[in-house]
Amino acid sequence: MELLSLLFMSSCFLTLSRLTFGDQSGTSVFVKEGDDAILPCSLGTNENIEYVRFEWMKEGTKEEVFTCDSGVCYSPALPDRVSHFRDDLQHGNASIKIKNAQLEDEGIYTCSFPTSGKTFRIELVVGAAEPYVTSHDQINGGVLLQCDVKNANPKPTVEWRDSNNQIIHSEEPQVSKQGGRFYITLKATVEKNGRYRCVATQEKIHHQAQKEIHVHIYGRAMTPNPDSLAGLKLKTNKLPTACLMWKKAEDRQDL
Repeated sequence: MELLSLLFMSSCFLTLSRLTFGDQSGTSVFVKEGDDAILPCSLGTNENIEYVRFEWMKEGTKEEVFTCDSGVCYSPALPDRVSHFRDDLQHGNASIKIKNAQLEDEGIYTCSFPTSGKTFRIELVVGAAEPYVTSHDQINGGVLLQCDVKNANPKPTVEWRDSNNQIIHSEEPQVSKQGGRFYITLKATVEKNGRYRCVATQEKIHHQAQKEIHVHIYGRAMTPNPDSLAGLKLKTNKLPTACLMWKKAEDRQDL
């Protein structure tokens, strides 16, 4: 009886172990919006899978992202944007490429081999950190600049820089997170005319975006000084006197 129990437990273990997750499981792929995303999937055995069925699905959706079966491959969900590496199928590579990745493509994808029971899970993260800059009314001789970065993932570093690419003093950033996305507002007050840039950097995906704004503070280095105008008028009034003295000198010579 004990022998039968052990055999039954071994059989169950072998059956369950067929539903394994490969080396790619837990992998996160980071791309910026508009770039191509390659989702890796491989049996890791260099087995020829040209005529092996494998399926790509996105969690939360019912339609298949990509399927290959007996050498025929197609993409029901994204027919014009998903492709595979046909020449690498003979080496066990079932990876796919999603062209022009968009925010709505983000999510968890599974690559499954029904015949072997293996399933791989890959997370696709589409990062978008596009800064928007605005300027507020002039206050106390300076201009308040505001930079907003919305719907970004992974979390970016946001800075204000001057025309010499030097980081300028800013207020503490206002950071919030909604649905896995970051929303950041960074303000800085500048007191000099010139060009200023808001720079958002996502080192994890090697992405940087920036927006520039030109600041002109009215009344600074542009408005003429009233004293200078008065001095100019005074010099103009002296010109006839100089002419009059010259004429007197001529009269003395004639005498």
